[in-house]
Amino acid sequence: MEMPFDEDGDQDGPGDEATVLTVTIGPDAPGRLDKALAAAVPEGASLSRSRLARMIAEGAVSREGVAVTDQKAKVAEGEVYSLRLDPAATIETLPEAIPLTVVWEDAELIVIDKPVGMVVHPAPGTPSGTLVNALLHHCGDTLSGIGGARRPGIVHRIDKDTSGLLVVAKTDRAHHGLARQFEEHSVTRRYLALVHGVPMASDPRLRGLRGVTAEAAGVLRIATNLARHRTDRQRQAVVWEEGRHAVTRFRVAEAFGTQAALVECWLETGRTHQIRVHLAYAGHGLVGDQTYGGKKRLGSVLGQGAVLGNAFPRQALHAAALGFDHPVTGERLEFSSPLPADMAGLIEALRAG
Repeated sequence: MEMPFDEDGDQDGPGDEATVLTVTIGPDAPGRLDKALAAAVPEGASLSRSRLARMIAEGAVSREGVAVTDQKAKVAEGEVYSLRLDPAATIETLPEAIPLTVVWEDAELIVIDKPVGMVVHPAPGTPSGTLVNALLHHCGDTLSGIGGARRPGIVHRIDKDTSGLLVVAKTDRAHHGLARQFEEHSVTRRYLALVHGVPMASDPRLRGLRGVTAEAAGVLRIATNLARHRTDRQRQAVVWEEGRHAVTRFRVAEAFGTQAALVECWLETGRTHQIRVHLAYAGHGLVGDQTYGGKKRLGSVLGQGAVLGNAFPRQALHAAALGFDHPVTGERLEFSSPLPADMAGLIEALRAG
């Protein structure tokens, strides 16, 4: 079963004792220790490059029994390193009186319009102030035991700096019913994004890009596999022989000259950073996306729109519509969310040019 909420790769149930992970430096590895380890550790270990750097500094990385504390230390193919993985600190998730925008709620589920900047569930870097903390306060004991102690009721998530709609289960039967719909790809998820350039189905470059096909009504479909980037474990990358299958459809809703466009995106699957990775792969990274947007900048022809767009502090992405069958009544539920003020203001500025 696809688990739509596994995007951050964290795990419940930390052990009581440290474990040791043995890593061998492979061919064509980066020449310095931190980068080489980031490329070599298995994806299932969920070790980001920043965490590996901390482990090196703390003496948790050794070679032949000797700690290596310089993250820039030179490495060679075939060298074997031992990584001491200390047990994760237990995160006690407590209710917090954080305001929520509730779009729908009954005894089985709740639909939230998440603001920019809110993390969905606690993790070592964000143990509080999350949507889960707010839901525990709002729903009381209703969420207890649903979906695990760390993320009760969460069946899918959206990134911290992405705004918009998500549904949370309040009962076991709702949780299982919603998870099944995500697995079967019967949940409707429509996003709005501002991107660099204007992606067109008639563009021969796009039509010749592996995994990209043109469909009716100007829709483009991207189908690839996605996996963690080999040298930056905080990022995802398009791959073909490994990873997990991912499908995104998108089309232009409004163009701003040739410099930028508002696009509608539909998710068939729900992988980590999927829209951001796929549109960057297509050469149309999101405005404000510091991770996947590259160094593209909007030209001065867009006037104040270019000024605002080049300074936009987050990826310009909004979960605008969500639809699913109620897991108990069977009723089809459809919800929509207006654009947040920052994206709406940017669009008005781009229109004005």
